[in-house]
Amino acid sequence: MIHNEERKIEYYNALVEKRSDYEGVFYVGVTSTGVFCRPTCPARKPKYENCEFYETAQQALLASFRPCQRCRPLSHPNQVSDIVRLLVEAVEQNPEKRWKGHDFKTLSIDESTARRQFKKRFGMTFVEYARARRMGLALKSIRSGEKIIDTQLASGYDSSSGFRDAFSRIMGAPPTLLDDSRIFKAAWLDTQLGPMIAISDEIGLFLLEFVDRRGLEREVERLRKRLKAAIIPGQTQPIQSIEQELTQYFEGTLTEFRTPLHFIGTPFQRSVWEQLQQIPPGETRSYADIALALGKPTAYRAVAQANGANQLAIVVPCHRVINTDGKLGGYGGGVARKEWLLNHERLHRAITR
Repeated sequence: MIHNEERKIEYYNALVEKRSDYEGVFYVGVTSTGVFCRPTCPARKPKYENCEFYETAQQALLASFRPCQRCRPLSHPNQVSDIVRLLVEAVEQNPEKRWKGHDFKTLSIDESTARRQFKKRFGMTFVEYARARRMGLALKSIRSGEKIIDTQLASGYDSSSGFRDAFSRIMGAPPTLLDDSRIFKAAWLDTQLGPMIAISDEIGLFLLEFVDRRGLEREVERLRKRLKAAIIPGQTQPIQSIEQELTQYFEGTLTEFRTPLHFIGTPFQRSVWEQLQQIPPGETRSYADIALALGKPTAYRAVAQANGANQLAIVVPCHRVINTDGKLGGYGGGVARKEWLLNHERLHRAITR
């Protein structure tokens, strides 16, 4: 979501004026209706305070907005193929569905063709699009903190069953059917690098990830199944603590996180994560360096796997691990974020010296 106030005013004016030269530059999510539109949407213009602006359709989907039926933001400009239109409509008919190979065959659509056309048109595959829509529904109540019935209606469901399915498949139980089971709280945190989800109990933080991280949905599912718990929207002291510390981190005034953490992993994984926390801000280490520090110099591949399994982004700084040749390597939150985080830490380390 775009937070720069001048940019938001610019985009709102373009929306009011239906400026076609802003097509593809931004999408607007309307909080009062739950839909997202393109700049030239013919519908009555929303109030400024009800608008949220996004650079991509995927960001709007993950923020729980559904495509507008009037301006069809996933069809214009440059009309998309019948395959893309058909699949977008199929997702809206059943947004909590997880697509399998046989689902494409039922629609007489080639799965690889769907992937290629979505990637070319929207910069994401069809599976990524469907996941973003599904995750947006599950994250909606976490993001807004609204009452369950309000969330259900704003999600576009005429009955409660669809919303409960979308929520419970990821979070573990329908939010209205929780009993005395073990319960964890989840919150939506806005940051300079995009929204994050935080999950904790009353003692410590279990998960902190960017909401557009690939594999987040299954990551959350694995966590709550392993803990035999359900996850509901809410606040805890650890979540409040990490939200405050993230603000300070992005402002450049915090270098050491003190929010209590829970590590869910094997002894080896935990040893790797502890090593990551010892890397000073603005510095980097290779997988081989970490393996050597653990006294297991040949275990660099296992170190890489443990690094990728980290569920506490930024706080356990897996972004500070790079390839032996000096290249950045991969990062669950995206290489662009990894580069930004390293540059941010180096800049503020230089300033404070």
